[in-house]
Amino acid sequence: MKKCVVFIFLIINVLANANVKMPLLFSDGMVLQRDKKIPVWGFADANEKIEVHFNKQIQKTTADKNGKWTLNLNSEKAGGPFELIIIGKNKITIKNILVGEVWICSGQSNMEFQVSKTINAEKEIANSDYPMIRHFGVAQDLSGKPKDDLKAGKWETANKETVGNFTAVGYYFARKLYAELKIPIGIINTSWGGTNVETWTSREAFQKSDDFKSMIAEVPSLNVDSISKLYAKNMKERVEKIQGTPVSTDNENTFKEFDFNDSSWGELNTPSLWENQPLGDLDGIVWMRKTITLSAEDIKNKLTLYLSKIDDEDITYVNGIEVGRNTQYDIKRVYEIPSNILKEGKNVIAVRIVDNGGGGGIYGESADLKLALGSKNIPLDGKWKFKVIVVKTALSPNSYPSLLYNAMINPLVPYAIEGVLWYQGEANVWRANQYKKAFPLMITDWRTKFKQGDFPFYFVQLSTFNEFNGNSKTGSRWAELREAQSETLKLPNTGMAVTTDIGNAKDIHPTNKQDIGLRLAAVALNNVYGKKQVHSGPTYKSQEIKGNQIILTFDNLGTGLSTPNNDELKGFEIAGADKVFHSAKAIIKDNKIVVSSDQVQNPVVVHYGWADDDTEINLFNKEKFPASPFRTDNWEMITANEVYKVSK
Repeated sequence: MKKCVVFIFLIINVLANANVKMPLLFSDGMVLQRDKKIPVWGFADANEKIEVHFNKQIQKTTADKNGKWTLNLNSEKAGGPFELIIIGKNKITIKNILVGEVWICSGQSNMEFQVSKTINAEKEIANSDYPMIRHFGVAQDLSGKPKDDLKAGKWETANKETVGNFTAVGYYFARKLYAELKIPIGIINTSWGGTNVETWTSREAFQKSDDFKSMIAEVPSLNVDSISKLYAKNMKERVEKIQGTPVSTDNENTFKEFDFNDSSWGELNTPSLWENQPLGDLDGIVWMRKTITLSAEDIKNKLTLYLSKIDDEDITYVNGIEVGRNTQYDIKRVYEIPSNILKEGKNVIAVRIVDNGGGGGIYGESADLKLALGSKNIPLDGKWKFKVIVVKTALSPNSYPSLLYNAMINPLVPYAIEGVLWYQGEANVWRANQYKKAFPLMITDWRTKFKQGDFPFYFVQLSTFNEFNGNSKTGSRWAELREAQSETLKLPNTGMAVTTDIGNAKDIHPTNKQDIGLRLAAVALNNVYGKKQVHSGPTYKSQEIKGNQIILTFDNLGTGLSTPNNDELKGFEIAGADKVFHSAKAIIKDNKIVVSSDQVQNPVVVHYGWADDDTEINLFNKEKFPASPFRTDNWEMITANEVYKVSK
């Protein structure tokens, strides 16, 4: 009996410790990259012998002392389905594998944006039966140190039951590639809304960068729990210093009251996310208050309170009485106010805001922040009083650098890929000038980690969004970020889809993702797949000053410059040495643009589309690709001195 018990114990111990395990990325339905060596890796016992079978290949290796192993299969042509068999002390069979083209899709919310939310979504989903298109959705996760495997994720085949949850940009890109190439397409979607580029970049990249090594030296290399505690402590102390009062829920029930004294509270510019203000990357609960003065005549009419949008949740009070609440971050708040609530003289609007992650606060159009009294509108934009009463202790992706790289990119390395699609930048507009260094650093970092050369890296230039009402006169953070993206094209094997004509100035998430996917596909088809075609719009090359005119020349003309329906050119501005910009007349002549203004007799520079909201600009080539916004000067911009800082 004793021998039998010992034998059973030994068998259980072997079964518990001997199993080969594969990363989640290696699972049924996967797509492997064609025409490249195929890295395969996994986990086993120390020094365990591993054998891998695929198609007609058999490769062998041995796990290292930590139980990790890796090998390279020889390249394969497109095809399938195949099986991948991994044999150690146990055997794993991965089924229904295709070989084709694999692209990583990453960035923030506009890459995360799902097919189900795009224009014509119902029709798109109904016609989505593409068994050769596969999508791997990486589960969102954070880590203070590089992880070996993902939190969760699975491969899914495109059909009407699944495609609604696919990354829209990635899916429409893949669909176009499949239509042209007729081979399997795999897209790996690893994205997270509201995230900055620094969280997607590895610690090692920052350490090797002269621009960022002093910053990263101050960031602890700890597990998430330890970092969370440190972050919560630092954030609470920082907020208390900014607002001048403790972070506390004490007496919170009085904050909505008409006669509460908020003179000691801090102030926020409104509407604007507080991430774009000194309050910074805060998740938690914040009260905001606004005092207005009304006449006896004002309060006789029907009263409606417009609070633009509030990220994420609000309960809104007027003179201590609740008038409305909502939990959707992207819905405009419109609350009717009973006629007996307002008073002649002083009135107080108080809003309790809960921010669960990403952006926070009252945001949107200034025109949508008002009190409507019949036909009269009282603007409510400007300074609002605020008090933070709760700081969430949980980390957000932007709390520290590298958190998303560690959890959502490192586990993908060194999977064989053709390239990367990237849609991000909205979270970096506040320090757009530094993005000229931070974005190329991340691209180079990923290329270094994957060890597959300078693979294609194609990205989407930010479309119009009127976040700050920025323009040439006041400065435009969004225009500066677009410029940083354009300058990133100096890196080898990069490409950019310009989206000036398909954005929405009032919605940071434009729903036309079809054209974005098609434009990225046009770049890939030309650069990677030999389908030689015009694939981008005009890009500024040089200027020549002649009298009171400036003559602009361009690259990527296609078959010539044009405007839709031969309309008059819009979006050009001109300035002299005084740096004061005026709207300019612009005409196309011999595939150049001649710019002038009666108000500028001695012009020096030109701006095109230099605004947060560049909706009206209309320079294209005849192949209908829009020109990228640009400036011809090198004058200092408003984000010149804004740099990434770690919360202390």
